[in-house]
Amino acid sequence: MVRTLLALQGGLLRGALAQLLAAEHDIEIVGEVDSPHHLRAAVRAERPDVAVVEFDMLTVTELVRLATLGVAEPVVETTPGAGGGSPALALRSSTEPTSAPVGSLLVLVEQRRAGRLGPVLAEHGHRIGFLSRDVPPGRIVDGVRQLAEGRVVLDPDLVVAALEVADNPLTNREREVLDVVAEGHPVQEIAQRLVLSAGTVRNHLSRIMAKTGARTRWEAVRIARESGWL
Repeated sequence: MVRTLLALQGGLLRGALAQLLAAEHDIEIVGEVDSPHHLRAAVRAERPDVAVVEFDMLTVTELVRLATLGVAEPVVETTPGAGGGSPALALRSSTEPTSAPVGSLLVLVEQRRAGRLGPVLAEHGHRIGFLSRDVPPGRIVDGVRQLAEGRVVLDPDLVVAALEVADNPLTNREREVLDVVAEGHPVQEIAQRLVLSAGTVRNHLSRIMAKTGARTRWEAVRIARESGWL
């Protein structure tokens, strides 16, 4: 049996896909979640063979980490304060997974977001599969089985769309910062989510606004989306 976890934000889509997959004789649904936090918790608890994940639920870095290292959580370190002052807290990413990694990820991507796939298409083909959200449901069933067998799952339409996107002036980290901005989070929460300092986040935002010509971070999100950079 292919133990499968569903991580999709739309309850209607998630429920329909769960019914479709559960009807297959060789696929077992071990969980359904609708947020990044619940996804990480479910991976630790269930250790699925395949997780079907909505692309917008995690940043690209988080997807790669989940597929290759398991669920690594931020670590809070205490360092002595300068001149004997109060200790300072610093966040860093743990290099050790807190659980066995998920077997493979099948990521469902909107066509307009295909430009974000470039950095991971070639490097993680056997651990992360990509399908358009618009594929027939049966293609998702096939994709779950193929990933469980260690085969590459890649929608050719997404590859074409990724190649057609104009040169993106934003770095991967800048796109991740904008992704979290688009969710409505303030600087401190962006820093916590991406395991960065607030000052580093502000520096990224300044560079993003300079590159996009935006006057506000919200305008930067709009320009990046309209240009296919986000």
